[in-house]
Amino acid sequence: MIVKNNYNECLTNLACSIAKYFGASYKHNTIDYIDKLLEEKNPKNVVTILLDGMGSSILNKHLSKNSFFMKHKLKDITTVFPATTVAATTSMRTGLNPCETGMLGWTMYFDDLDKIIVTFANTEKGDETWTVIDESIEYKNKYLKHKEVTDRINEETEYEGYRVTPFYEDAYQNIDEMYEKIEILCNKENKKYIYAYNDEPDHTMHDLGTDSDLIKKIIIKRENKIHNLAKKLKDTIIFVVADHGHLNEEDIFLKEYPDFLECLKRYPSIEPRATTFFVKDGMKSNFENLFDKYFKCYFDLYTKEDVIKSGLFGDGEENPKFRSQLGDYLAISHTKKAFIYDGDSPLSSQHAGYTDEELYVPLIIIDTNEENN
Repeated sequence: MIVKNNYNECLTNLACSIAKYFGASYKHNTIDYIDKLLEEKNPKNVVTILLDGMGSSILNKHLSKNSFFMKHKLKDITTVFPATTVAATTSMRTGLNPCETGMLGWTMYFDDLDKIIVTFANTEKGDETWTVIDESIEYKNKYLKHKEVTDRINEETEYEGYRVTPFYEDAYQNIDEMYEKIEILCNKENKKYIYAYNDEPDHTMHDLGTDSDLIKKIIIKRENKIHNLAKKLKDTIIFVVADHGHLNEEDIFLKEYPDFLECLKRYPSIEPRATTFFVKDGMKSNFENLFDKYFKCYFDLYTKEDVIKSGLFGDGEENPKFRSQLGDYLAISHTKKAFIYDGDSPLSSQHAGYTDEELYVPLIIIDTNEENN
């Protein structure tokens, strides 16, 4: 397996560089040019704004070379694997790779519960009532919860760390309030790090695909908001990144392949474009033959052993539940195809596969002192 993710220059490493700047602990390589920038500029405020789904291919599709984001884009870097929100935002928040956090995808197998769980919702995959399972929350708190860079800054240093998100405590209610909160925090006296998250353009691309004019409007609105924010701030470095890109998808409905489903002992999980399969005892040979017959031209199939050996999910101390989540096989899409089964939603565009459109994200850097000279 060829691993295209650069685990020496990805979101994990950016988070580690930020932790290093503030004197907090970190476990992976930092990015030398980010370290140098922060050391030389020594900003009072470091802000990361993560715009969900705004991968490099999406910017190239909708923005001109002279746009604010494009002029401030230093380069494209890779996200982690899989290229999806659960895995990538967790790596950006913690400075840990997915094999360490155990946060791999939208749905995951929780072995203590023997259920496939919708990771953020804490419900069982396929449950149309979306009933929250308390044991799922307990499982996540026990095995899948890790201190974030903001937490480590608060606990280990004299500086401050903040989160500005539509979740957790003190959630913002709209995009304007998000930028207002960032501005208020930046104007506080102490040296600080602010992590901010917004669910667009990902949310709308899932519904409309990557080509809609509305996507362009959403991105330009955020671009203008960040430009205006930068004009108001002093002594601040702003990183604008994405967790992954997007690709217009074509669905494969697994219910149309009953002989293939007969090989499985539980629902597929992780993501429709990076799918793990748990196979019944004695049926692996039949599973492989049927997979090759139906899906080989769309997906690459790897055994659990292949995946672990490759380091696809990054390096570091393995989460105790990492291997149990991988099932027996992992299928990764290198085309537009996505697997759909009970509990999965057919969408106009998706991510988590292994195309450049999904894998590469922009590293945009704004120095407010330079912006306001």
